[in-house]
Amino acid sequence: MLDTIRAQLATIKERDPAARGSLEILLCYPGLHALALHRLSNRLWRLDVPLLPRLISQFGRWITGIEIHPGARIGKGVFIDHGMGVVIGETAVVGNNCLLYQGVTLGGTGKVHGKRHPTLEENVVVGAGAKVLGAITVGANTRIGAGSVLLRNVAPDSTVVGIPGRVIHQSGVKIDPLAHSALPDAEARVIRNLMERIDTLESELARTQACLREVAEGRPLLEGCGGKAQNLRDREILEFLGETDQRGSSIPGP
Repeated sequence: MLDTIRAQLATIKERDPAARGSLEILLCYPGLHALALHRLSNRLWRLDVPLLPRLISQFGRWITGIEIHPGARIGKGVFIDHGMGVVIGETAVVGNNCLLYQGVTLGGTGKVHGKRHPTLEENVVVGAGAKVLGAITVGANTRIGAGSVLLRNVAPDSTVVGIPGRVIHQSGVKIDPLAHSALPDAEARVIRNLMERIDTLESELARTQACLREVAEGRPLLEGCGGKAQNLRDREILEFLGETDQRGSSIPGP
C-alpha cells in the first residue's frame, strides 16, 4: 500500500505543475483519495463481499465527486486531475500511467451483461469532458481531446477529437500529456477545404457560362473551356466524415 501511495505521489508531482508538496497532495487531491478508496472497494469486490464495496464507492463519490465502480480495474500511476464529475464503469479497464481530467466518462452502452465499458491501454490521456463509451479499446499513447465522444476502437499512438471521435493524427511519437494546445483543429481544416472547393466551383461555373455564350453566338470556344475536375483535398474531407476505408480511399455510395 505504501509503495502504491509513493508511486501515486511521484506521478502527481510529475504531471501537475501546481503540486507543491507531498502533504498538500495527500490532503487536497480528490483524485488520490478516490483511487485509494477504490483500491479498497475493488479488493472487497473481488472477494465477493456484498454491499460494502458499493458503500465505499458511494462514500468516495460523496467526498470527491468521482464515481468509480468497485469492479473497475485501474493500473498503477493513474492520475485523475481535478476529478469532479469523472465516472468509471464496472467493466472499465484503465492501464498504467493514464491521465483523466474532470468530467470524463468511461461508460457502457446497452443493458447487456459482461464487458460493456472501455479499455484504456497504457499512457492514454483523456481530456476534460470527454466520453469514451462501449466495450472498445483505446490503444497505448493515445490522446483524446476535451469534449470528444469516442465510440469505436482506436489504434495506439493516435489523436482523437470531435463528436463522434475521429482519429486525426497517428504516429509513433510518445505524447505529452500536458500539451492540450497541440491538438489539431480538424473542423477548421475541413471548413477551409470546403471554402476552397466552393471558390473553385464558382470559377468553373463562370467559365462554363462564358463558354456557353460563345457557343450560342457562334464564335469559337474560348481557350480553357475544356477544364478538368478538381480534387481539392476531397480525401481529407471524406476522412473527417469517416467515409474512407482503411487504405484511405473513399467508399462509394449506394
